[in-house]
Amino acid sequence: MTTSEQASTVLQGTPVVPGLACAPALLVRGEISPEALARFGTGDFDDAEAALAAYDDAVTAVADGFARRAERASGAAAEVLTASAGLARDKGLRGAVRTRLRAGDPLLGALDGAVEQFSGVFTQMGGLMAERVTDLEDIGRRLTARLVGEPEPGVPVPEVPSVLVAADLAPADTAGLDPQRVVALVTERGGATSHTAIIARQFGIPCVVGVGGALEVAAGALLLVDGSTGTIEVDPDPEQAQARVERDLADRAVVGAWSGPAATADGVPVKLLANVADGSSARDAAGAPVDGVGLFRTELCFLDRSEEPTVDEQAAVYAEVLNAFSGRGPVVVRTLDAGSDKPIAFATHEGEENPALGVRGLRLSFDNPGLLDRQVAAIAQAAEETGTETWIMAPMVATVAEAEDFAGRVRAHGLRAGIMIEIPSAALIADRMLEVVDFLSLGTNDLTQYTMAADRMATDLTHLTDAWQPAVLQLVSQTAAAGQAAGKPVGVCGESAADPMLACAMVGMGVTSLSMAGAAVRPVGVALGGVSLETCREAARAALDSRDPMAARTAVREVLDRGRDAG
Repeated sequence: MTTSEQASTVLQGTPVVPGLACAPALLVRGEISPEALARFGTGDFDDAEAALAAYDDAVTAVADGFARRAERASGAAAEVLTASAGLARDKGLRGAVRTRLRAGDPLLGALDGAVEQFSGVFTQMGGLMAERVTDLEDIGRRLTARLVGEPEPGVPVPEVPSVLVAADLAPADTAGLDPQRVVALVTERGGATSHTAIIARQFGIPCVVGVGGALEVAAGALLLVDGSTGTIEVDPDPEQAQARVERDLADRAVVGAWSGPAATADGVPVKLLANVADGSSARDAAGAPVDGVGLFRTELCFLDRSEEPTVDEQAAVYAEVLNAFSGRGPVVVRTLDAGSDKPIAFATHEGEENPALGVRGLRLSFDNPGLLDRQVAAIAQAAEETGTETWIMAPMVATVAEAEDFAGRVRAHGLRAGIMIEIPSAALIADRMLEVVDFLSLGTNDLTQYTMAADRMATDLTHLTDAWQPAVLQLVSQTAAAGQAAGKPVGVCGESAADPMLACAMVGMGVTSLSMAGAAVRPVGVALGGVSLETCREAARAALDSRDPMAARTAVREVLDRGRDAG
């Protein structure tokens, strides 16, 4: 690509984390040295069992590496690294390798074949399981590197601040990034709810995903990344780009100084809450200007447990989170959202053809009600011990009967009961759901996927897996209106809550709380504080009247800009 061609190039993707950054492109390809592969050859093992033993040693090294990184990380980074350690140790993957070895395949061929086999299975499953394909392929490369005596592939440490450009990034890559060195992320694949996007939000790094042609950019080319619009300018005018970045940095300084509480410019309060996974992430989140926890993902505490913890063991885990927010409630605890991409040995059904649409979340209690009852009892015990205001909600609720049964189990312990709105059927009858529960929380990640019938990790479908889709916004608006009519809270705990523009529009629809990663709280708080509730309502109407996500973003940006100028 020549300089003149680059000067006129603007790439477009899905914006994930707002902000501007300008720096040279650092391309990540992740190949293993062909020379090392050639030297290893077939491995020269005595038999299939010896080859399998070498595979087991490599698995131990890779999984332990993930675990060590998880111990040093927190929040979403720790969550995905822990999940990757479990996937590396997966017995099904090992079984596929063993089968191929016994059939006469060399070790590297058996590993490649097993990874390809399970990648195909995950892709066919769609939904959340398809998100694990990138993770599995990364694990395959790391195992191969260990076997042939090479360092595990990963993101090189930039010598200067750089824009990281990759086909996709595995959890181990994004979790270990230094935000001082990596100033923005650009990927060809992935959607707004991919692991790359989630961790980029935690770090506050401008991020654009689903960018066609990203890897065709020349290494070292100057890139101006706009995480608000999803545009990447190749070789922009350096002075103009720097001026834009400096203005953005000044805006970020205002954001960094914001200390809450959140309210619109005309004084209408909005609860900003944190998404947490365990005691460590809760203590980190407690340092942010939040009013409580809108989503405590309990299943992430137990990904490495082979047997169900006792009520007392669970209560001790939950109490860590509740203690971090003592006197600052509520803490909304979600019951186990096990299944799909978060298999838990003591809960998940094995062998489902499509686990994203299978027995996950609340559905696990249908044939095992004791699992739910023990968890609710443990949450109630932790609430009583800590004195922290605690609400409980269930994931994957589809019918009023399910919601009513769940609410009865929770209220028997004297706690408030709610449900996640992530299945379109629940959104369509939100008014009837609110007749039997105390609150609703919109999980826009899955709601978008299920509404649009599009895998969140399918790069070719990123235009569909976008919470700005008009159909998704209609369901959000309908759910919020039901909450207003019933006089009950309706929050958003999906990744869309961290989008400052969309947050303003959703408040205009009637959403009463927004829950997100701690790094996103201040940008959302500043955005809300710059406009009136009426401007938020106008932004909501503009979004709902738009024909597609890009038009919705443009229309809302114009409304909010006018509102800030008028203020």
